[in-house]
Amino acid sequence: MAFSSSSSSLSIPLSSSSQNWEYDVFPSFHGKDVRKTFLSHQLKEFGRKAINFFVDNEIKRGEFIGPELKRAIKGSKIAVVLLSKNYASSSWCLDELVEIMKKESGQTVITIFYEVDPTDVKKQKGDFGKVFKKTCKGKGKEKVQTWKKALEGVATIAGYHSSNWVDESTMIENIAAEISNKLNHLTPSRDFDHLIGMGAQSLFVSPYFHIALLLDL
Repeated sequence: MAFSSSSSSLSIPLSSSSQNWEYDVFPSFHGKDVRKTFLSHQLKEFGRKAINFFVDNEIKRGEFIGPELKRAIKGSKIAVVLLSKNYASSSWCLDELVEIMKKESGQTVITIFYEVDPTDVKKQKGDFGKVFKKTCKGKGKEKVQTWKKALEGVATIAGYHSSNWVDESTMIENIAAEISNKLNHLTPSRDFDHLIGMGAQSLFVSPYFHIALLLDL
């Protein structure tokens, strides 16, 4: 199931069994912000729960994301977008996000707002907006608009906000548990108190969720 915006319901891809998934999770993040801290602990928790995730350590980063990375995004059941203060300082991250938001394979997108406000992401304001504007310098209008659309879209997906949790370890455990449940087609937690996003206030469960369970899709 995906935590969605106010314009759509919670959903499960109805044809997930026909997709040849290579990974359970594709994490999108800005390395300098979270790789050695939050992300390392989150990936360790994924490992404990036998959640197979994509690792980009061997991919050389350039100006554009290559076919290998695009293939990994399309081949992952769930994309976890870890939005941090400097996420938008990287054109690589932004291009990655554009690919994720296409949802070409019907995958679920989960957002984590790490020390950044969803409104700043959606409207590209505050410190998040400042680094985004720097990244946009010298870029074509079409490219910038594509990035803006992706940021606006991802900010409307209800997700996890680091400021709503007493400690990161509990948040990390909860995220891994939710993902594990989704991967196993289990009913997720009914406690949405810690979820936040531009559409978080209007979450509801789609009737297709019950159909999906009955059909064991």
